[in-house]
Amino acid sequence: MYDLHYWPTPNGKKVTILLEELGVPYNVVPVNIGRGDQFTDGFLKIGPNNRMPALVDHAPADGGEPLAVFESGAIMLYIAEKEGRFWPQEIRAKYEVLQWVIWQMANQGPKTGERGHFSRVPESAGDQSYAQRRFNDEVHRLYGVLNNRLYDRPWIAGDEYSIADMISYPWTAGWKLQGIDLDEFKYFKRWFEAMSARPGVERGMAVTAGPAEDPSTLTPEEMERRRKLLYNQRARPAPAS
Repeated sequence: MYDLHYWPTPNGKKVTILLEELGVPYNVVPVNIGRGDQFTDGFLKIGPNNRMPALVDHAPADGGEPLAVFESGAIMLYIAEKEGRFWPQEIRAKYEVLQWVIWQMANQGPKTGERGHFSRVPESAGDQSYAQRRFNDEVHRLYGVLNNRLYDRPWIAGDEYSIADMISYPWTAGWKLQGIDLDEFKYFKRWFEAMSARPGVERGMAVTAGPAEDPSTLTPEEMERRRKLLYNQRARPAPAS
């Protein structure tokens, strides 16, 4: 059984798509990132970067103690390798998939996230026009990378559906909010529609982590606590020896 420490963001939904496509049992452990659950000492033990998702496998292949994995890309590689699906292990096919998993982790996810961040920055923070233009352009470029990749193949890694597709899809589900015209990227659009039609993808995208929180119920003191916790983070001190 897998415990998935999760909140329904694109990074979390990558993993739930894989688990739903595999049809393996798993348990969702909510990590309310707006409240700051990811900064608790308990979560730090399995997610040392204080970011969800994190996975705990209670039945690892070596038969030992439960095994914890953090970072969504590493989690997907771990699950796919253990379950023997969606990540071929023949050397050429293996690295075809792996390079696109790393592309997503290093490029698509961070750049799209920064685009979202700077689009929400209040005017009181100063002029954000350069940052907004920078990340708008970068996200547009990355859609082009996928479009060019998909012009002569059905899936990102070639002829076979894989975790390379699953890891990239959730960050594209918000294409409208990202200012993307799908008709500009017709090969990507074909892939996106094929992904959206998969029942496993649909189920994975729908996974929740409990009822949504009503912001109007938060006191001004709690809202200020969260702002201090979530923004402009700096290094945590090392544990005392």
